[in-house]
Amino acid sequence: MSSTDTGQHPPLALIVGASRGLGRAMAAEFLDRGWDVIGTVRDTASRTPLHDLADHADGRLTIERLDINDTGRLPLLPERLAHRRLDVLFVNAGITRNEQTPVGAVATADFIDVVVTNALGPMRVIEALEDRVAPAGLIGVMSSGQGSITNNTTGGREVYRGSKAALNMFLRSFAARQGGTQRAFLLLAPGWIRTALGGPDAPFTVEESVPLLVDVLLSRLGTPGLAYLDRFGKTVPW
Repeated sequence: MSSTDTGQHPPLALIVGASRGLGRAMAAEFLDRGWDVIGTVRDTASRTPLHDLADHADGRLTIERLDINDTGRLPLLPERLAHRRLDVLFVNAGITRNEQTPVGAVATADFIDVVVTNALGPMRVIEALEDRVAPAGLIGVMSSGQGSITNNTTGGREVYRGSKAALNMFLRSFAARQGGTQRAFLLLAPGWIRTALGGPDAPFTVEESVPLLVDVLLSRLGTPGLAYLDRFGKTVPW
């Protein structure tokens, strides 16, 4: 499965934003499937659920520090990973603000926070780490069904929706620049899940959702080009 696998080394996934929630659960799922994992947290000095997972991972989970909005420290991670080849690079990031406020009434600072974190930050990470990804590996991001312009028939969460639509466009542009490669690119729409972002009223649990999400992600390995898929592997309309 790994382009660098010699029969002795398992494939390697880097999950950016893995301290808790979906990112941490995805790290655990990859470990359960025999992968080695690198997971990032914003501050390695603070204990997170990912640290608890690492305690029982027999050295197969490495924790790295990365804040996707800290451009000064971003170049340090590619340097630390200079001798490792990634089979999967997946960026899990998302915040929301002013969910019921029309976009024209949203404070500029809140708008900037959401769009930078949800769209610009993930692309900066991808641009910085693309050389560490195997030629036939996968680069993916956690998008959202709410980033679909076609499916937006109700409004609401306008800044969040716009940030995810922007992320979709940015990854599409990135994939177009790599049109001659064998890499797979994935925009993953997980559905409404009970996390800190999704809230307690979401219909799906992390435990039931993450195996489906990893199934979809792994199904794209070896298939060049970009896909925008939901938790069941169905195409989400742009």
